Amino acid sequence: MSTSKKIFTTVSKDRTSNARTGVMHLPHGIVHTPAFMPVGTNATVKAMTKEWLEEIGFEIILANTYHLYLRPGADIIQEAGGLHGFSGWNKNFLTDSGGYQIFSLSGFRKITPEGVKFRSHIDGSSHFLTPESVVNLQAQLNSDIQMQLDVCTPYDIEWKKAKEALTITTDWAQRAKKAWLETDESYQGQLFGIVQGNFYKDLRKESIESLLEIDTPGIAIGGLSVGEPRDVYCEFLETTAELLPEDKPRYVMGIGTPDYILDAVYNGIDIFDCVLPSRNARNGTLFTRNGQLAIKKERYARDFNPIDATCNCRICKNYSRAYLRHLYKNNEILFSMLATFHNLAFLHTMMVEVRASIESSTFTTYRDQFMQRYNGGAL
Repeated sequence: MSTSKKIFTTVSKDRTSNARTGVMHLPHGIVHTPAFMPVGTNATVKAMTKEWLEEIGFEIILANTYHLYLRPGADIIQEAGGLHGFSGWNKNFLTDSGGYQIFSLSGFRKITPEGVKFRSHIDGSSHFLTPESVVNLQAQLNSDIQMQLDVCTPYDIEWKKAKEALTITTDWAQRAKKAWLETDESYQGQLFGIVQGNFYKDLRKESIESLLEIDTPGIAIGGLSVGEPRDVYCEFLETTAELLPEDKPRYVMGIGTPDYILDAVYNGIDIFDCVLPSRNARNGTLFTRNGQLAIKKERYARDFNPIDATCNCRICKNYSRAYLRHLYKNNEILFSMLATFHNLAFLHTMMVEVRASIESSTFTTYRDQFMQRYNGGAL
């Protein structure tokens, strides 16, 4: 593995905000930013084919190291040619470290400075992961971007506990960087460090300073959108983002609704991901320019209009609200497929518009107008 190299190029900056467009240079092609990344936990975005993802225009999707480690196992995926050979998706994969999943299973894990011991949610078997083993697992997956193992903390914990978690996370970042540099030369995936520090500005600053010294190719902002009020999220997004370097791609983990995405872009964030657009789609909540639409409502039983008349996706061109409601009410598998396609296409189109508005330095106006209409009425 070669040493850290520049993988991000800034293309344009908005004069009314910190928003920027850029290009990430990754092993399986370039990624135009800002970009939303669909979540494919098990090396598949639920209810979507890789051909549909390509049709929409995505250049990178996520897979989850924790889940793939447990089933089918990194060895099988490596034997298949990594995630790309295994799944057939030939563009980029970002894999998370599994830290958030382990955080979510708080009753099943024990964190030590050496690593984390946890029990599988599938069969209760015991496992132990270290920063080094997580790097090597993601190299087996042939991830284009891999994340360091980190300790994610819940909202509203005391400073001392946040400091302890940050100390471990920083040490793990150093160990991950060393292990990444020692991976086989044939592996060209990039490592991102993760900013932690909970909701303490001094700890966030300390985390960033440490990561800049460690010098990973990209930096993610972790520990946001973990149950804090929206105003707290906005405050810590802004104060954290403004400390990040210009020459590295910036990633906020776990956001995927228009308001949160537009806030992130405003603060100079380049990439983001979330399960909500696809999960909400399967549960009957669809994006439109006029807000979210709950397809189960009786009012749509005889509504033969598309989900969103301004949307050019294949679903809005070919299917009515009435038909989609019928599929949903009857638990038809096709509903999940059509709804997920639409929600992801909606967000991708929004990101294309966002990039155009940044290039013309009209992003703030675009954001205000988009949200004014989006918040204009419940559907």
